[in-house]
Amino acid sequence: MASLLRFNFEVSGLQQGDFLYYLSVIVSARVFFFFLFRSYQGIIRHTSLEDVSLLVYAVTLSGAVTALGSFLTWQLSGQVYYYVPVSILLIDYFCCLVMLSALRLMAKTVYWALRADHTGNRQPVLIYGAGEIGLLTRKVLAQDANRRYSVIAFIDDNPYKIQKVIQGVKVISRQEAYERYIRDQTVLPQVVLAMGSVDVRQKNEITEFFLQYHVSVKTVPTIGQWIDGELKPSQIRAIRIEDLLERDPIEVTNPAVSEQLRDQVVLVTGAAGSIGSELVRQVLSHLPRTIVLLDQAESALFDLEFNLRREYKSVLGYTRLIIKIGDVADQTRMQHIFQEIQPDFVFHAAAYKHVPLMEQHPYEAVRVNVLGTQIVADLSVRYGIRKFVMISTDKAVNPTNVMGATKRLAEMYVQSLNHPDEKLQQTRFIATRFGNVLGSNGSVVTVFRQQIQAGGPVTVTHPDIIRYFMTIPEACQLVLEAGTMGKGGEVFVFDMGEPVRIADLARKMIHLSGYTPGKDINLIYTGLRPGEKLYEELLSTNEQTLPTHHPKIMIARVITPERDEISAALRELRYLSTQSDANKLVRVIKQMIPEYISNNSIYTLLDTQESGPVEV
Repeated sequence: MASLLRFNFEVSGLQQGDFLYYLSVIVSARVFFFFLFRSYQGIIRHTSLEDVSLLVYAVTLSGAVTALGSFLTWQLSGQVYYYVPVSILLIDYFCCLVMLSALRLMAKTVYWALRADHTGNRQPVLIYGAGEIGLLTRKVLAQDANRRYSVIAFIDDNPYKIQKVIQGVKVISRQEAYERYIRDQTVLPQVVLAMGSVDVRQKNEITEFFLQYHVSVKTVPTIGQWIDGELKPSQIRAIRIEDLLERDPIEVTNPAVSEQLRDQVVLVTGAAGSIGSELVRQVLSHLPRTIVLLDQAESALFDLEFNLRREYKSVLGYTRLIIKIGDVADQTRMQHIFQEIQPDFVFHAAAYKHVPLMEQHPYEAVRVNVLGTQIVADLSVRYGIRKFVMISTDKAVNPTNVMGATKRLAEMYVQSLNHPDEKLQQTRFIATRFGNVLGSNGSVVTVFRQQIQAGGPVTVTHPDIIRYFMTIPEACQLVLEAGTMGKGGEVFVFDMGEPVRIADLARKMIHLSGYTPGKDINLIYTGLRPGEKLYEELLSTNEQTLPTHHPKIMIARVITPERDEISAALRELRYLSTQSDANKLVRVIKQMIPEYISNNSIYTLLDTQESGPVEV
């Protein structure tokens, strides 16, 4: 074609020998550079700018090499026959480039046109975010043959983008999206949040705007969560309540954590629980020499080991994983484990945590939460553990229930082990406090989700009850940070933002599930459970805080009893736990923790009685 154009389609002006020479030289150069850049390996239906770029490189370099080679050959040989006219090379260059690109784009267009749904049943979609992630989302939805989507518009808050057209799709404001595609429409669109950086407050605002009109809201994961660096249609999921956590997540990136845990022996008690299992995963990322998983839940521990050996196969080629089944309140078993593994760090997550159950079983709460902690802590001292990090709870502050009170007693005991007179003791004891954990076993979010899936009703104990929330990874980050920065005797707390009203949380979860509270699923109030209070605290009224290097992590200044005093109380509790008088057991706890005032509990009467010594 280039030769014909060069001679204005006058075939007589084109010598057959010259043409065959031009053809062999140019095609040889093209083929060589096509193989070099492998431009032929692209899947045509997924042709992109990257594929066109490869064509540009291959065609440009092959043309340039041909022009340079023919010129040098002509000059060195003196034979003009070997010279390929620049005009032919230029015409060939543009013809080749345009036709190869056009062929791919045409094939791609025809392919997706044939696979498109022409029945008119496609789901309309509004993509919130007209940036790079929004454009990638549109591409993924357009090429997903399993789900019939039709992207009708981009929504963006940037006034400079509104009313512009990107890839044939108009960018509109949130209000215009409502007026054109939501108001008075029989078929409502879905909204997909596709923004690279958006704070939680803005995400809540956007979600609530569309939920009030019963519009389904989905979200695109962050780039780091894409499968093999590529967004898959299956990853575009319905937005969850965890995505709408009412505060920005706390991020702890301290290289000292890795420096401290690498090549060490780490013991995690309660390893099969929600916090314990995530803690194990995060510790593994810091490459300890050995990690020991201790729990009495046999099935959960088995499942955890199976998943870890599959998910962390490469890490476990370096780190030794040991599974131990045992009860932290079993003195003999714990001593055998410590003697065998000789840990450097202990992260103590084993505990009973359900408030109503522990209110009914104070013996178990004392046995595991208090005496179990005492056993593990004492063994840590005996075997020279470097650091012991205890996971506590905000319910330990001004406790109103047995569970919170036993956790406060455990805090007091491990703090007492950091007495300054113990000059020969190398173990440092640290405690961490945080609120309710999203997604943990038995958490309110999990319960609400199960109730919604069952068709309701959703039960809330009180219309005014509020709680602080955090995610499991955040909780474990705090634990690891505490293990690094703690010098001994600290109780770490952190700024958890604004508390969440549980009733509002329930209504939002119902909306996110596509239902209307009070119409599709009822919301009922059941009354406070035994030991439950309307709000939780992170610090008691007698405590103060000190700042740390992290702006949202603080150290609580707590009142620590003398070791002899707390040890005597625990001996008394150990004896009473073998008896059948729960009132005596709880009364001793109240004597040790004057701020422990029972709420909605059978032990409320003990607060009105005169507190005197308990005969044992």
